[in-house]
Amino acid sequence: MNEKQRLKELAQLFLKLGIIGFGGPAAHIAMMQNEVVVKRKWLDEQHFLDLLGATHLIPGPNSTEMAIHIGHERAGVKGLIVSGLCFILPAVFITGFFAWLYKAYGQLPEIQPFLYGIKPAIIAIILGAIFPLAKKSFKTIPLGIIGAVVLVLSLLHFNEIALLFGAGFLSLFWFSIQNKNSVQRNWIPLGILPASQTTLTAVSNWNLFLIFLKIGAILYGSGYVLFAFLDAELVAKGLLSRIELIDAIAVGQFTPGPVFSSVTFVGYQMNGFSGAAVSTLAIFLPSFVFVALLNPLVKKLRNSKAFSVFLDAVNVSSVAIIISICIQIGAETITDWRTILIAIVSMIVAFYYRKINSAFLVLGGAFLGYILGLF
Repeated sequence: MNEKQRLKELAQLFLKLGIIGFGGPAAHIAMMQNEVVVKRKWLDEQHFLDLLGATHLIPGPNSTEMAIHIGHERAGVKGLIVSGLCFILPAVFITGFFAWLYKAYGQLPEIQPFLYGIKPAIIAIILGAIFPLAKKSFKTIPLGIIGAVVLVLSLLHFNEIALLFGAGFLSLFWFSIQNKNSVQRNWIPLGILPASQTTLTAVSNWNLFLIFLKIGAILYGSGYVLFAFLDAELVAKGLLSRIELIDAIAVGQFTPGPVFSSVTFVGYQMNGFSGAAVSTLAIFLPSFVFVALLNPLVKKLRNSKAFSVFLDAVNVSSVAIIISICIQIGAETITDWRTILIAIVSMIVAFYYRKINSAFLVLGGAFLGYILGLF
């Protein structure tokens, strides 16, 4: 298969995932695993896990970076760009449309009846994908113990990045004790230093670019962490109201694709179409750069015994954190007989009909949610 065909396949896949990708990073990654490991067999389970673990160690939106990783694996730098853009742009355009509606009419359309059924279906998608990854990552009893501890601590709301690095270094420390003579001492983990504080004196496109570039380069975590950054950088300085910020995050949560598309909404409220474009470019740009630098190293680092130990612990911790997210989403959304029924039906389909397209589960959940909501 030539490069042009590979790029076309990447574009088709990630445009589809960008359109149907409801449910946040865990759901997006589950959909990607189903598409590229189970259905298309572009990657094996272990390499997908390694990319997932590496993604959790760098700042930025995890699912977007996984899309970029997969593109790089499939078609090099061109694939990296195509897959990343195709995954991001549907969310950006949908969010931009809602931003225009909001600014023109002062409110958002009502879509709650459909979200009611989508969320339980998303849980089934995540569990269906994470099950084979969990079997692959829990290689040994110590890794199983690490995963269990990380799961408990994640449910207790310990910082995800601290858990990932802590698990990795703990495993590496234990390995070094057992293999004092074989540990390579020239490996130094990469770190990202926070950029200096940027002070906005005016809401210009250059100001917006700087602030969102900084956030994209140093932000770890979910959309709620993004909320905290935006609150400190924009609301606290009187450049955006908290109501507008809450609505921006809400749009990012209920539209498909990465929640970081919320900044498209923010940029539009502050500076129209140009503000939306500049803000979106700035917050996603670091992800492309980080993955372009990191991706070629993953296979080489896997061949290093010391880093392999570190990466195995990070992988099992990543799976544990995704399970934790799934449990938390379930506690918030599966609250009555309707959502229980939707979750059970979706789970049966996800586990017993593994080749079914995730889009049908999302659409089926939305349809059931709307119909059952009438009773």
